Amino acid sequence: MVKLSVIVPFFNVQAYASDTVRSLRANTREDFEFILVDDCSTDGTPDILRRAEEDVPGVVVRGHKANAGLATARNTGLDAARGEYIAFLDGDDWVAPGHYARLLAQTEALGCEFVRTDHVQVTGTARTVRRVPHGPRGVVGDPRDAILPAARTTSVDYAFAWAGLYHRDLLDRGLLRFTDGLRTAEDRPWIWRLHRQAHSFAVLGNLSHFYRRGVASSLTQIGDERQLDFIRAYDQVLSETAADRDADVLLPKAVRTYCAVIAHHVGAVGKFEPPVARTLKSLASAALKSMPRPLLDDVLDTMDTERATVLRRLRRRPAGIKETTAA
Repeated sequence: MVKLSVIVPFFNVQAYASDTVRSLRANTREDFEFILVDDCSTDGTPDILRRAEEDVPGVVVRGHKANAGLATARNTGLDAARGEYIAFLDGDDWVAPGHYARLLAQTEALGCEFVRTDHVQVTGTARTVRRVPHGPRGVVGDPRDAILPAARTTSVDYAFAWAGLYHRDLLDRGLLRFTDGLRTAEDRPWIWRLHRQAHSFAVLGNLSHFYRRGVASSLTQIGDERQLDFIRAYDQVLSETAADRDADVLLPKAVRTYCAVIAHHVGAVGKFEPPVARTLKSLASAALKSMPRPLLDDVLDTMDTERATVLRRLRRRPAGIKETTAA
């Protein structure tokens, strides 16, 4: 019986993949499997994964014939997973020796459906502790209770799929799959759905997951149209939250978060090529206009002046401006 499946997508991370594989080797156990998904890499990553399949117990390699993005790569791993528990790891990150055995033991002792963990952010040689924005540690609670308040950072804003462990029941209920084709913000609809529909969770203070920031191949460092998928992701968050039984309570949080993300991207519009920047503004304007007007007004009235001004200007933007096609 497989106790744990760790799903690790890779795409053109030759410089870091060996570190990732090395950390998996330090986490092997006879009932663990590591599903490495090559999302059609064009560098030396596939060679590293082939060697890992030969050298590291429990490694299974899956591949795509065309690049499909992180969401679809994770789904490929989920399709192959046999474990009672599921974990995620990105192909340029790493975990400390024994990380998964400790995390599994803690989760089983708590008896909850999923756990979320703190992590260490790595930027060059700098290391920064990042905490789940939820107070109690090691206490089982209702995931819905961790969505609010609307005006503060909460657990749904800490969307890193790899920062946790998830029981297979969640996969069987359709709560662990990602929206195929989303190139960025794929974890936002995912984390909202998890917190709305799962029954129990806990937060752990483990600091044995190392998240590498500033990687050149990361989409966060690339200003092309793939980054505009955050619009589709948050549109999904809004539509699914609007259908929730507590929509009137939860929607202000979803709208406020969406507005903050729009303001962030528009504030960094200089990183995009001009046609993509125009498309960003047009899509953002349409998204704001589609939000419930009284709710959006309330959100803008409570945001800081700088962001609220940007968003109000976007909302007044005339429709019909020629756009590029966002992937």
